[in-house]
Formats: sequence, structure tokens, C-alpha cells
Amino acid sequence: MEYFIQQLINGLTLGSIYGLIAIGYTMVYGIIGMINFAHGDIFMLGGFAGLIVYLLIMTVFGGAPIAVALLCMLIVAMVTTSLWNWSIERVAYRPLRGSFRLAPLITAIGVSIALSNFIQVTQGPRNKPIPQMVNSVYTIEGISISLKQILIVIITVVLLASFWYIVEKTPLGRAQRATEQDRKMAALLGIDVDRTISITFVMGAALAAVAGTMFLMYYGVIVFTDGFVPGVKAFTAAVLGGIGSLPGAVIGGLLIGLIESLWSAYFTIAYKDVATFAILAFVLIFKPSGLLGRPEVEKV
Repeated sequence: MEYFIQQLINGLTLGSIYGLIAIGYTMVYGIIGMINFAHGDIFMLGGFAGLIVYLLIMTVFGGAPIAVALLCMLIVAMVTTSLWNWSIERVAYRPLRGSFRLAPLITAIGVSIALSNFIQVTQGPRNKPIPQMVNSVYTIEGISISLKQILIVIITVVLLASFWYIVEKTPLGRAQRATEQDRKMAALLGIDVDRTISITFVMGAALAAVAGTMFLMYYGVIVFTDGFVPGVKAFTAAVLGGIGSLPGAVIGGLLIGLIESLWSAYFTIAYKDVATFAILAFVLIFKPSGLLGRPEVEKV
């Protein structure tokens, strides 16, 4: 039983990271109906930004508290990825907003490849390790819970609650929901649609940066290819939970993390991705809109 609970904790930790990335996918899709396949690389970029900040702090201020270093990593990573995603939206996506639906998809894949290769050229192709930042581990009834696992889950809960409040209770959230429902009508009512979409990209990038920093802290290593697999799994989580739903994205991320962790614990690890995508297919057969998604209503 202790082993099962241990795997549940590991799965919830991994799922929290997937959930943070998935929120970015679901926000962008919800507001402009587009899948930003470069989002996984934005997550990876956030991890590298956190790595560089940590190494600079440890080099210049060797005795800096870990809490201060982590806070600086989060802030710089969020600012860096937000600027990148804002620029990508302005340069690569906005000019294609009125074109046929395949054009933004192809552009997103191109941006993903460009970002991945940019990091490969500037940071090198090898794994970039980082010293263990948080080493505290608590053992309760034979179950080990590390402080970094607790931090990841708490940060995910706080960010989900904050973004839910922004979307549901603030003027920005109302503008986002209006833009999602009908961009032309929202513009006629005085909403700056371009600004609202740009802010949505910035918010998604900030969450991806937090996920990238948490990924770096949890695993202690990052490489330029780390944007692809977590990005695809986070997209899977968004679809599983119901793309367009913030709670659905997090629930989908948690489910993906739990499936991976439990499958790896009790079956061969080689097939954990097969199990994940098989369960996704099974769910979508019976509920095509995802667990918390709403069926699309055709406008006539």
C-alpha cells in the first residue's frame, strides 16, 4: 500500500507540471481556436532561463538563500518566455489569423523547430545539470515526500486558483471570454481584441515558465529536446480534460501524470506512453469533448 501511495504522490507531482503547461494550450485554443505547438518549446525556454539565472546567482552570490534564487529564477523565466511568446504572436500568428486554418498550424510547428534549434545552438546539445536545490525529504509511515514535490503541487493549486479568478471575475477575463465567443462582436463592443489575445499568450507563457522552472528543480537536468515530449503530453492532457477548460487542463495533466507513474511502477516502463494515449483515445470515443469540455455549437 505504501508503494502505491508513493506512486500516487509521484504521479501528482508530474501531473502538476503537465497541468501548468496544458493551461497555456487550452487558453490559446479557447480564445482563437488555434493549437500553439511552440508552447512546449516555450516551456523548455523557461527551464533554460531558470538554469542561467541560478548559475549566475550561485557564481556571483555563492551564499544566496535557495528561496531567493528560486524566486529570481521564476521571475526571469516568466519575463523571458512572456516576451518570446508575445513576439511570436505578433510576428508569426497575428498576420495569419484570418487565413485558412492549416497556415497557423504549420507556422506553429516552424516556430517550435526554430526555438528548439536556437537553444541547441546557444546552449549546446548536451544535458545541462543543476545542483539539487531542495533536498529536504519527509518520511511519513514509510512514504517519502520531498519538499520540492510539495512546492510543485502548492504552486500549481495557487496558480490555477489565480488564473480561474482572473478569467471569471476580472474585466480582462470578461474580455477574454467575449473574444472567445465572438471576436467581431467583442471588437464592436469596444474590446481591444488584439491586446486581449496578446495578453492571453503572455499568460500562457508565464505558466509554461513556471512549469519549466519546476521541471528543472524536480529533475535537476534539462536539454534542448525537453520541449517536445512534455509539450505533446501537456497537449494530450488539455484534450483529455476538455480543451478550453482551465480545470479540465489541470485534471487532464494530473491524470496523465498518474497514468505514467502507476504504469511505470507496475508494468514495463517502455509502454507507459502507449498506455497514456490509449486511455486518451478511449475517453474521446465516449466523450469527444473531453472530461470537462463543452461540445462546440455550430453558428448558423
